[in-house]
Amino acid sequence: MSQTSTSPARQEIPPRPPLPASARQAQPSARPAPPKPPRDAPERPALSHGDSPPVLTKAPPPFSVRLSQFLWVLSLAFGAVTIVFYFVIREDQLPLIIDAIKAVSEDRTDETYEAAADIVYWAVFAIIVTLVLMQIVLLVSFSSRKPGARWWQFATVMVQVVAFLIALELVGGGEYGSMLRQLFTGEAGFAVLALLLSTLRGALAWTARKHDVRRSGDSGEY
Repeated sequence: MSQTSTSPARQEIPPRPPLPASARQAQPSARPAPPKPPRDAPERPALSHGDSPPVLTKAPPPFSVRLSQFLWVLSLAFGAVTIVFYFVIREDQLPLIIDAIKAVSEDRTDETYEAAADIVYWAVFAIIVTLVLMQIVLLVSFSSRKPGARWWQFATVMVQVVAFLIALELVGGGEYGSMLRQLFTGEAGFAVLALLLSTLRGALAWTARKHDVRRSGDSGEY
């Protein structure tokens, strides 16, 4: 009997088993997925609302107020120079004051005239210094919109003019009379101009408003 043998070339390859359903789903599809449409950006929330509460702010004053403040500063600068100059020339002014007192009464002793001249000089000096200090305080009140500050400023200017006229009557004819006259005129003149500018409509409305307010979130409306 002959024995039958199977050749390797003749062996049949078994078919590949089918893939399970889960594996078939995991395979990438032949067509790419369509791109997603772009999403619209969310709207930006509003920074202000009609019912927002008012908040205090610092608004610049009108031009008339700023110019008035500048002129008041110039008047006070002239006042400071006047005080220093009036104090420096004291010894030169006493004889003039004595002559003015003698023109009123000539039956007094020299000591009486000298004492009276000292009293008159220091009285005028104290008035000038007090007026300058009061005007500094009133300028701060005016800048802070205090009610009635203008009336007090007007009163100080009137007293200032009277004091200057008295001082010029006593010492206006001396060696330094023209210099004192220029200083007094500059101080009073700048004060009067500053007072007039502070009574313009814009300055009056700025003072009457007292506080600057705006809606929260707004940037330009007061």
